[in-house]
Amino acid sequence: MEESMGMADSGSWARALVWISPYTFAAIGIAISIGVSVLGAAWGIFITGSSLIGAAIKAPRITSKNLISVIFCEAVAIYGVIVAIILQTKLESVPSSKIHEPESLRAGYAIFASGIIVGFANLVCGLCVGIIGSSCALSDAQNSSLFVKILVIEIFGSALGLFGVIVGIIMSAQATWPSKSA
Repeated sequence: MEESMGMADSGSWARALVWISPYTFAAIGIAISIGVSVLGAAWGIFITGSSLIGAAIKAPRITSKNLISVIFCEAVAIYGVIVAIILQTKLESVPSSKIHEPESLRAGYAIFASGIIVGFANLVCGLCVGIIGSSCALSDAQNSSLFVKILVIEIFGSALGLFGVIVGIIMSAQATWPSKSA
């Protein structure tokens, strides 16, 4: 079987990647999708929340309307949860005789890549929304007419996470496991 896969060197990385179960890669992708998305949301909430609390000392009126920035950051975590659920539904039971077939490997790697893309897109999105939310709170405390203008920029920043979700869902469509029969 070693020669059929074109891997004569028993210590090569290619051999290791082929013989690791595709379920392992799929599970790691799902964990990265949810874990890194939640990390991005938490980081964004930390950035925007600390500025919001500090700016609210000068202008208490900004507290309630600037909570929308925290909600945008929380949406990033929800994107990761949704994609993790979608990726989890892509996992199928395959007989052990077919676990290392090219279809199984492609499915596992597709779920892995989808999870990485969604997780890191949401990490960047959470940071983006957190930084913009921070500047929105600080500028709103100085001049209330700036709130809507910066909020529009924050909405565009939150679209980055949606782009990652869309790409992740499209990539997960490549995850087709081999049929169980024969």
